Formats: sequence, structure tokens, C-alpha cells
Amino acid sequence: MKMNKSTDHCENFQLVFKRRRTSGKFGTGIQSYFSFLSFLVLLNFVIFILMFTFITLPMIIADHGFLNTTSPHDTSSAIAEECKVYEEFNPKLVLFYSYMTNLLSGTGFLEQTYLFYGFYRIEDMRSWNFHYNLPLAYFITTFAYILLSLFWIVKRAVEGFKQSFIRSEDRFQSFCNKIFAGWDFCIRDERAAELKHRSLQYELKTDLDEERIKQKIADRTQKEKVKIYLLRALLNLLVVLILIVCFYIIYQTTVYSQQYNNKKTNSGSFTIDLTVEYLPSIVITAANFITPLLFERIIRFEDYSPAFEIKFMLIRSVFVRLANIIVLLVSLWLQITTCGDGECKTCGYNHKLYPCWETRIGQEMYKLMIFDLIIIASVTLFVEFPRKLLVTFCPFPPFTWWGQQQFSVPQNVLAIVYGQTICWIGTFYSPLLPGIATIKYFTIFYIKKISLMTNCQPSTRPFRASSSNFFFLAVLLIGLPLACVPIIFSIALINSSKSCGPFIHFNTTWEIIPHTINSFPDSLRRLLYGLASEIFAVPFFIFVCLILFYLVALAAAHKRVVMQLRDQLAMQGRDKQYLIRKLTRESFIAKKRLAMSKLRN
Repeated sequence: MKMNKSTDHCENFQLVFKRRRTSGKFGTGIQSYFSFLSFLVLLNFVIFILMFTFITLPMIIADHGFLNTTSPHDTSSAIAEECKVYEEFNPKLVLFYSYMTNLLSGTGFLEQTYLFYGFYRIEDMRSWNFHYNLPLAYFITTFAYILLSLFWIVKRAVEGFKQSFIRSEDRFQSFCNKIFAGWDFCIRDERAAELKHRSLQYELKTDLDEERIKQKIADRTQKEKVKIYLLRALLNLLVVLILIVCFYIIYQTTVYSQQYNNKKTNSGSFTIDLTVEYLPSIVITAANFITPLLFERIIRFEDYSPAFEIKFMLIRSVFVRLANIIVLLVSLWLQITTCGDGECKTCGYNHKLYPCWETRIGQEMYKLMIFDLIIIASVTLFVEFPRKLLVTFCPFPPFTWWGQQQFSVPQNVLAIVYGQTICWIGTFYSPLLPGIATIKYFTIFYIKKISLMTNCQPSTRPFRASSSNFFFLAVLLIGLPLACVPIIFSIALINSSKSCGPFIHFNTTWEIIPHTINSFPDSLRRLLYGLASEIFAVPFFIFVCLILFYLVALAAAHKRVVMQLRDQLAMQGRDKQYLIRKLTRESFIAKKRLAMSKLRN
């Protein structure tokens, strides 16, 4: 309970953002975006604390000699010598641009730091009665930050779902609440009152737009329905074609970039080397920028309601962004696990080109994270700000027609969900990446805040925060399981590197679990193996299904009770209307009688 209260206080702080001013001028959907962004700042900071405390801090203590340590290389005689070869960075005199390339790409001097997986080569730490197993801690902490993210997002999503469900049940009730009970009577400042008025106006405008589209859909004829369904099918085929082209280009650029880097030769040009190093990131960013624009044009012909149009376009764009990351990782894994002349048999992977393949994947996630921040800052500084100046101070008609930048909530949500998915994937390969993500989102928060208040105008298509709060988290929940897929694949199927990292002794990272269980006492070991067997799993699954069935039946019963209570409220409302009409009629008759009696007198 104390942790929940402290979390609520941190979230209520909201980075000291002026929420009334934002919601009044730009709508409550913008406010919900910044609330979502501040939540990710806090989430990544907690993940960073978790990773630093259980992985990085023990490594720092071991490096300073406070504890007796055991390195995997000290007891790795069963590993072939060629698998142990890992060329470390040689701090010799190099050009300045090489240091900049290393800093931006995570190679060179940055590769042999606490930032990446390969640097954590301690297997065991002991001091008197204290014993710390770093490989086991690395494995458990990885799943801990995934579960922490899952529970935290679900908790917030459930709260948002309650609000959106209640507000979406009865549209007429929503109108009444906004008109008759939407005002905040605590407002005493004239400026705050104006902003509150604008916020309510935005909400009502969105509701009316949705009702208009729903009425249009309801009035369609059978011929119009067939026509629109055929058109949607053709447009979805076009969307699939766009996705195939994006995936193919990403695959080819990733292969080319890896082949260029594996030659270990520099062209002597900072621009060329950095461009090739960032080529997959550039292509992915270009695809992430172009495909939503194409989807936005395509979806206008599909004739959906405004709320569904935003959600469907957001789901499509999220799928593209997340699938682009998966294609990048698959391209890397094909390079890592593919060898010529049976070279992979010795180590289980292409050890000549990728002696520490986990670090290489961590470097790719690091580059995507850094490049994403650079692009967001560059667009704000070199696109949105000059556009504001041209529109404001240049009376040229094309600039006036162009207008100011509109703050698109779906596109901005896409960007941060994409970045958070990169962070979840990369944390296993780069334990300090959540710290970089915290700084990144904190910076983006203020970049977007300044850009919103100075460069942007209110959107012509606003939407409510009641549903967006839940939907943002639902989209984020799509990214979390997709982020788990490559992590699980790396842990369970690909042989761990034999020249770096804490899992040198194990063929796969997963083997640390049975190895640890086998070191337990016999009774505890038999208990754990029994819990993992089919004898326990089948009854447990049946028990969970029964509980789920009970909860579904209970929810259905509660829904029926709610419907009955609504019918009773409606009946009471009709009874009150009948009584009011009767009282009005009796009052009218009484007044008429009184008037006639006065005339007689």
C-alpha cells in the first residue's frame, strides 16, 4: 500500500506540467499523452534501478576487489580455444571522428564498458558467508523487469478501462454529464475558466462527430455496404504490399551494414562510416515515418468512424514499427547462426564474425535508441520551428495554406511505444539501456512540451482522453509480448557466447535454471521438478480454467444486475415525469379554479 501511495504521488507530480493550459488549448487527449509519457519516464527509471542494483553494482564491487570473484574463463577448459577469442578495444591514438562514431554506435571504447552484456564476465562472488551468483541474478532480473512492466501497465490499463467503459455505455448520459456536471466550480481565475470552457468544447465536438459518423453508417444501403467492404479489402492488400516492401529493404540494408562492419576497415570518412553504421536505423526510421503517412491517406477511403479510424491506424502503424524491429533482429540472427563450411559446429554460432553476438545486438538497440532521440529533436528544431516562423512572418500564400504544425497524438504515441519496445528488448543485451531511455523520455517530454506551446496549433480532429488513456496502454501491452519473443528466443534457442558475458559455461542462457535447481537439496529439487511436470500442470490448468469460468459467470451476473438497476432507474425517471406532469396539471387546474372563483366574486 505504501508503494502504491508513493507511486501515485510520483505520477501526480507529472513533471510540473501545466495540465489545465494544455487540455484547455489542445484538448484532453494531449494531456493524456503527456501523462502517458511521464509514466514511461518513471517506469524506465524503476527498471534502471532494478538492473543497476542486481547486475551492474555487483560488477562494480567485484572490479574494485571488495569480494573474491570467479571468472568463467578460469574454469572453462571444456570450451574450444577459438571460441574464447574476443578482440578487445586497444586505446591507441585514433582520429576524433572514430571516437564520435564509437560514442554514437556503441563500438570501440564503449563496447568494453558496463553498458553492454559482454562486459559482465563474473560468474561467482564470495566473501565469508556471502555468495552471489551473477548469471542467476542476470537471468532473474531480466524476467523481473518484464513482469514489473506487465503488472504496472495492466494496473493502469484497468483503471483507464473502467473510466472508458463507464463513459462509453450511454452517449446521452455522457452529453448530460458534460453539459450539466462538467464544470469545475473551484475555478476562480478567468484564464483557467476559459481553458476549462475550451476543454469541454473539445469533448463535445468529438462526441458529436462520432454520433454523426455512426448515423451515416447506420443509414447505408446494402449496395453501399458491399462497395465499401470490397474497397477495404483492396486497400488492405495494398497495406500488406507496403509491409512486404519495408521488410525486404530492412533485411537487405541490415545484411549490407553487417558485412561492411565485419570487414573492420574504415573508409576514412566520418560521414560514410557513420551512415553505414546507422543504415538499418535510418531505413527503419524512414519506414516508420513514411508508412503512417501512407496509412493515414489510405484509411480516409475506408470510411470508419473518427474514434475507430484513429485506433485502427494506430494499430497498423504500431505493427509496422514493431515488426521492423523483429525483421532487424531476424536479419541479425541469420547472420549470427549462419556459417560456411561447418564453422558453427565448434561454438554453435558464427564466432569469427560475432565473437560476442549479444553485445552486437545490444549495440543495434543502442543505435536505434540514440537515433530515435536525434530524429525527434531534429524534427522539432529544423522542421516544426522553421514552419512556425514561415507561417507567422511570411505572407506568401503557399505558406499560409500550409499552416502551423498540428500535434498528432497517434503519431507521437507511436514514437514512444516504439522506443519503449526497443528498451525492453535491449535491456537484456545492454543492462544500462533503461537509464538512457529515462533520460531520453525526460528530454522528449520537455521538447514536446515546448514544441506544443510554441510551434503547434490545436488539432482539427481532437479526441477524448477517457478512451485514449486505456488505448495508449493497450498499445503498449502489444509491444511488451513482442519484445519478449526475441528475448526468449535468445535465451532458449541460440547458443550463448563463449568469449564474453556471464553464461560462458552454458550452451544456452536457460541452462542456468536446471543447473541451479540441481544444486538444491534432494527434497527441494524433487518438489520443483514435480511442480514442473505434467502431473501437476494438467490439474493446475483445469483449476485455473474453473476459476476463469467462475469469474466470467460472476461478471455476467453482475452485468445483469446492473441492467436491472438501470431499468429501475429509468422506471423511476418515468414515474417522476408522470408525477411532475400530474402535479403540473393539478396546479394548472387549481389556478384556473382560483381565477374563476375570483371572477365570480
